[in-house]
Amino acid sequence: MLWLTWRRHRKPALFALVASGLLAAVMVPTGLAMRAKFDAFGLGSCRAALGTTSMITQTEAVARCESLGHEFQREFGNLQFVAVLFVVLPALVGVFFGAPLVAREIEQGTHRLVWTQGVSRLRWALTTFGVTGAITAVLATGYALGVSWWFEPLVAASTGRLAFLAFDVQGIVPVAYTLFALALGIFAGTYRPRVVPSMALALAGYAVVRVAVEVLARPRYLPAELLTFPPTGTQTPNPASGDWILAQDVHDVTGRLVLPEARIGPCPPGQCAAGDVTNWLEYQPGDRFWTFQGIETAIFAVLTAALVFFAIRRIRTIA
Repeated sequence: MLWLTWRRHRKPALFALVASGLLAAVMVPTGLAMRAKFDAFGLGSCRAALGTTSMITQTEAVARCESLGHEFQREFGNLQFVAVLFVVLPALVGVFFGAPLVAREIEQGTHRLVWTQGVSRLRWALTTFGVTGAITAVLATGYALGVSWWFEPLVAASTGRLAFLAFDVQGIVPVAYTLFALALGIFAGTYRPRVVPSMALALAGYAVVRVAVEVLARPRYLPAELLTFPPTGTQTPNPASGDWILAQDVHDVTGRLVLPEARIGPCPPGQCAAGDVTNWLEYQPGDRFWTFQGIETAIFAVLTAALVFFAIRRIRTIA
């Protein structure tokens, strides 16, 4: 059964392997170029010197480090559009590998032969899903490690690993996204057993779940921290902290919002015409990256297991 399953699905696996090789051919030279420039700018030592505290005293060193970061972003910031492709790739696994897995068998009628040759539906499902899932997990792990390595200089020079897009292509969550997309595609193939409709259903479902988790759930995994600091003085948010800024506004002494999505200062006393106001900063600390990765991975692992369970139940009832 294992050998038969491999023979039936080795072409998609080899196609995925070739696609991974092509991605590596793009990522390796651009990644090496970014790292070389990152080191040439001295951004690593510059940001290390700033530490990871949320607030820092505004100095020439801080301004210089921010300036170097902006310069690096101007040179390589357009590569963030490539990162968008990396966000989409897990969805393609569900669309092109997961959805046809069951839907094609039913659409072509071959499921009647497969499930009447001494192999139970449950055994067929467990073997097929297991082999496909194992191959996907191995390829996704390699992809996640490669993309994390490639994206690291861009993240270090900008807003940190918790920010949108950066979080999605680093750490362990890309593996969870990919397995979820595969399971969603498989379930879509059992729910709508036609290849094209199941592919469309898998793509739409993946987009809805990912956006809902990213926008509604992720900012609330843990209670956000709040910082308040006056426009006057020398204290400023640390650009090297990796904190994920959720909101920054200006409030008056009564707490009333004065300027949304804005920050005033820092500037020396007597040189700010801001009046009696205070900067409010709501953020998730940068050191919560792995905690958030674990929470989101667990969410998608549970969704993946549920989808596989319901897909197997559907298979056992298909005529």
